[in-house]
Amino acid sequence: MQELVIMQNQQVVTSSLQVAEVFGKQHKKVLRDVRDIIKKDGAKIGPMFERSTYSDSYGRLKEMYFMNRDGFTLLAMGYTGSKAMEFKLKYINAFNQMEQEIKAIQAGHLDSYMIEDPVKRAEKWLEEQKTYLKAKPKADYYDSQMRNPGLMTTTEIAKDFGMTAKKLNVELHKRHVIYRQGKVWVLYRKYDAEGYTQYEPYSYSKDGKKAQGVHNNLKWTQKGKKFIYDLLTEDGIHPVLEQMELV
Repeated sequence: MQELVIMQNQQVVTSSLQVAEVFGKQHKKVLRDVRDIIKKDGAKIGPMFERSTYSDSYGRLKEMYFMNRDGFTLLAMGYTGSKAMEFKLKYINAFNQMEQEIKAIQAGHLDSYMIEDPVKRAEKWLEEQKTYLKAKPKADYYDSQMRNPGLMTTTEIAKDFGMTAKKLNVELHKRHVIYRQGKVWVLYRKYDAEGYTQYEPYSYSKDGKKAQGVHNNLKWTQKGKKFIYDLLTEDGIHPVLEQMELV
């Protein structure tokens, strides 16, 4: 199971795909619930829900939604039972944790100014600065890279890590994310519905002749880029921007 919440357009969100997986529901039923909310109270919900798409195992674009904390709360109201309550609490904790991390990164300090004792205040300030400096490279990378809209090639993402596309493909293959099918890389089925990739067709010449063939080229969404980022940084592989600031 992937992270319950992610950063999207500078706010903490989850997706209808993730909600369907966590609550053990069919995605089409979660979509139906979201559409019902929008249909009934579309003028009031504002940015709580954002329509998006993901690619299925055949490269077809399918509908999905991102939702912020308020949107998730409205949606989850109708989900009942002991398991549903457990999942709701996990989501609440995930939203809280992510939002606290963002506030700490943006502020650059926590609560040292609240301490009256000068020695303890100085000690707390040093502790806060260490936390801030540790988180800042990650925040800088998110600010400069994760907001970039549109699809990205493996080559473009690989450059962020100082790699070639071939090297990054090998790293992702080692982690059972993609596998080789003929001349192209394909996502493993368990990641098909996560919205990490889309396939774009490209033509090529056959045997130097004029006749053209067509392949599907794997490209990554911003969610997919974040997935790669999280996957590699867990193993100590950081983007070049972070490597420079961590030295």
